[in-house]
Amino acid sequence: MSRAQISALVFGVGGFGALVAATASNEWKVTTRASSVITATWVYQGLWMNCAGNALGSFHCRPHFTIFKVEGYIQACRGLMIAAVSLGFFGSIFALFGMKCTKVGGSDKAKAKIACLAGIVFILSGLCSMTGCSLYANKITTEFFDPHYVEQKYELGAALFIGWAGASLCIIGGVIFCFSISDNSKTPRMGYTYNGATSVMSSRTKYHGGEGDFKTTNPSKQFDKNAYV
Repeated sequence: MSRAQISALVFGVGGFGALVAATASNEWKVTTRASSVITATWVYQGLWMNCAGNALGSFHCRPHFTIFKVEGYIQACRGLMIAAVSLGFFGSIFALFGMKCTKVGGSDKAKAKIACLAGIVFILSGLCSMTGCSLYANKITTEFFDPHYVEQKYELGAALFIGWAGASLCIIGGVIFCFSISDNSKTPRMGYTYNGATSVMSSRTKYHGGEGDFKTTNPSKQFDKNAYV
């Protein structure tokens, strides 16, 4: 069991869970604190719904009813986050098949290839999430620091930071999976051959035979009639 693969699986699956949470969250952007103090209301916007709440505790969300009225950058972020979640799911499946501790996946060479594929998929998932969150954050900061923008200004929501963290975990896990192939090539399986048991008599025979002439004496000739006279 490889510790590097276990740590890579933990990073990858943890990043995948963070990407799912960020995609489903409605806190991609929130209203600024200055406007919230004046109006006592908070507005949260996500990829799928717009939510508003007030100081009394009431909270209401309204989904985006149509795709065509949604701004272009939101649609792009939707596609990127859906791609990131899908790639993270398949990366987790490939990672389980590529682990050394599992019995599925074939030989060690096949498992190494599957683990490398899982690493590449995790890296692509992290890049998609990083791109989507950065695109959304760039739109928010551009509007916030634009002096000519007179509409409601927003700040970065918690979902963006969760998405960035999940993307980083996926990329780290993917890199570890890709480098785990070198561990498989450096530690090949050792083979042992059984030569069979050798008797003591045969080994002695070989030893004496290697020294020179091997003479055998008849034990019956040592005890003839003259020995007792």
